[in-house]
Amino acid sequence: MQQVKLVSAEKELKFSLSGEIDAATSEDFFAQVCAAYGHDKKDVLFDCSALTFIDSTTLGTFVKIFKKLKADGYGMALEHVRPNVKKLFDICALNTLMEIRP
Repeated sequence: MQQVKLVSAEKELKFSLSGEIDAATSEDFFAQVCAAYGHDKKDVLFDCSALTFIDSTTLGTFVKIFKKLKADGYGMALEHVRPNVKKLFDICALNTLMEIRP
């Protein structure tokens, strides 16, 4: 089960991600982020401390979100990414494109 929760919208949109986001849930993830962003356009931060699993579809979803924000002049960062999740970003070299904070 995955959970996407908007936890703050002050200086940036901060989402807390938990559980698993995969091919079955990545569209919902994308829709929730886009809905919040469409209402209040600003930089996006994902707190991934409770995110336990993603797949290649989810990596693609992060890229779609990144491109959407970049086209509008905004940025995106991920923080507290678990080693097993970060490994996927590293393998695909997305860690060179997206900001991944400790």
